Amino acid sequence: MRHSKPRPLQGIQKSIRIHSLDLEAQGVGRLPDDDEHTPGKVVFVSGALPGELVQYEITQNKSKFQKGRLIEIRQPAIFRRQPHCQWYGNCGGCTMQHLDSKAQLAIKQKVLEDDLWHLGKVKADTLMAPIAGPDWGYRYRTRLSVVNRSIKKGTVLVGFHEPQNRYVSDMTSCDVLPIQWSMLLPQLRTLVMDLSVRDRVPQIELAMGDEDGQLQTAMVLRHLLPLTQEDQYMLISFAKQHHLWMWTQSHGPESVMPLYPISSQLRYSLPEFGVEMLFHPTDFTQVNHSMNQVLVGRAIRFLEIQAQDRVLDLFCGIGNFTVPIATMAHEVVGIEGSDELCQRALVNATHNQMSAKMHFLTQNLFEVTLEDLAQWGTFDKWLIDPPRDGAYAIVNALKEAYLSKGEFLKLRPQRIVYVSCNPATLARDAGVLVHEAGYELDKAGIFNMFPHTSHVESMAVFYRNDKI
Repeated sequence: MRHSKPRPLQGIQKSIRIHSLDLEAQGVGRLPDDDEHTPGKVVFVSGALPGELVQYEITQNKSKFQKGRLIEIRQPAIFRRQPHCQWYGNCGGCTMQHLDSKAQLAIKQKVLEDDLWHLGKVKADTLMAPIAGPDWGYRYRTRLSVVNRSIKKGTVLVGFHEPQNRYVSDMTSCDVLPIQWSMLLPQLRTLVMDLSVRDRVPQIELAMGDEDGQLQTAMVLRHLLPLTQEDQYMLISFAKQHHLWMWTQSHGPESVMPLYPISSQLRYSLPEFGVEMLFHPTDFTQVNHSMNQVLVGRAIRFLEIQAQDRVLDLFCGIGNFTVPIATMAHEVVGIEGSDELCQRALVNATHNQMSAKMHFLTQNLFEVTLEDLAQWGTFDKWLIDPPRDGAYAIVNALKEAYLSKGEFLKLRPQRIVYVSCNPATLARDAGVLVHEAGYELDKAGIFNMFPHTSHVESMAVFYRNDKI
């Protein structure tokens, strides 16, 4: 007997009570078990907040979940706020502006706690209070998409993508960018339209440095066709008019070159440690400079570095943690998968007169084995700051060192500070460290590096339990 297909539900409206938010800042609810069509199904409603009773229209109906468009808020949450930005909803850059800033912190902290327990089966001995910084104008590095909506009509859009699609939002300001960048958005449209390669400019990057209290912006124009002399003249004139440093990128990252001035060099400082970091405008650096200073300071204090310590910095990048660690430790070794980043870190070591006690190694940290740990040698403290994929190979190598006993036990550091941009992979790795590698989770907490977005930056501190 052939079963009839279920009736399509797209377009049907329902009401639901929202109980939580997911990492995309969508409200999450669950249909009642007596629902006629989809008993107990999970529902995701963009724009809905925990505690709210909402009316939604079904936009996607799958076997295990629904997605819906918010139609009406019947009972609003007490922490709902009027979005600050006029482009909210049309721009996908911020998804949580309708939520009070303190509530954002609480929800992100809850995400970390839930992931640690449900994914890693671990709880921290101490939950650190969430750390917050400025709510607006904090984003000191950004990548703007460029699209020609209609060259014949003279329209170029420069900004962030619309929510959940590839189109660029028609926006002329942005409240999370520094005010001078926000005011620059309409001017960037005109600049691109005037270039001969206007239909071959896919993106513009902006990066801000700070030298002796003076802010300096570098702009990187990505172009897929060669620039003419007239194009270069216009870019230099634009840079002079708006007090920018102009860089260009014709191919991959290796092609990023300064156009004006030729000797431009961005930098940011970490005053607590008396160091200054040099960087290129397309280097990975934390976008929120004030929160980065707090993040680095906390991480290094939690390492409890002694003057005789050898410290290992994994995923060291340009040396954001490595250089300040070197101001306190006997020796620090940074390991990174990119030789170019290791070279940049070495430049920062030399710039800060720390090269004698700093060493760098290029290695794929997603394929680490116990033999690699043995080659690295013994370190007292580790700092791990991986990308979103986490450090699964590294923590599994530590597990192997623990299970093998004998001489490999000494490869396990006394303390590990793990900085994470993905609480799910942090929780997964924490489960390995605690349940299989002989560590205890001392403390954990979040840093609101990206206010009004669902991004969760977190930190966990582990200590070796030699009694296990």
